[in-house]
Amino acid sequence: METTGAAEAHIAAIEPERRRAEARRLDGIFREITGFRPRLWSGRMIGYGCYDYTYSTGHSGTWLATGFAAAPRQITIYVLPGYTPFPDIMARLGKHRRGKSCLYLSRLDQADEGALRDLIRAGLEDLATRWPIRPT
Repeated sequence: METTGAAEAHIAAIEPERRRAEARRLDGIFREITGFRPRLWSGRMIGYGCYDYTYSTGHSGTWLATGFAAAPRQITIYVLPGYTPFPDIMARLGKHRRGKSCLYLSRLDQADEGALRDLIRAGLEDLATRWPIRPT
């Protein structure tokens, strides 16, 4: 996990400009909803909050609680750990694709911001029922 400064520098370097503007907008949304400062994870993911986990296999670690990554082709929103599908919120979100614990947006302006905010909140609440979340 890297510092807030690294996350801000990463956002400032995102290309193209349209995607950088979307990343700045998302940073504002995530900061507002979580109350956490951003941290750079794995050199590309902007995370807000973190949690320590230990699986039944004994595998353990620390990971971001929620966040996003902005790549030239898409935005990935991380709603971890993906236990709950949130069908009502997802129906309102707009055009997206889903992974197990993330979703993909081609353009931020094609997503319903209210639904996205609700999804971030719901994902954090769901995660907190399983693992304690720490601020970043």
